[in-house]
Amino acid sequence: MTQEQTIQATLHILNKSPSHPRFATCLAAVHEGDTLALAENAVLAVTDSTTSLPRNCVALGADLEARGLAGNPNVQIISYGDLVRLTAEHSRTVSW
Repeated sequence: MTQEQTIQATLHILNKSPSHPRFATCLAAVHEGDTLALAENAVLAVTDSTTSLPRNCVALGADLEARGLAGNPNVQIISYGDLVRLTAEHSRTVSW
């Protein structure tokens, strides 16, 4: 991520399942250069073929493991430490 992207980018941390109304609201708010981090029940979207996730999408590995889910080649698996790093790299963080 470049310095300019860091200044303008937003990290969206989503913990609602794909069936929750806030999930769709969050997806609509993600813009080019933003990152979507899936946590808790939001990681269910990783295996949901009907959900279109943005290009910069990551999922917490611990939450995938807790739900017995496999990863998705289009979604990077991250640790809690990686999530902390992402919060430092983005100028804004929004929790959904």
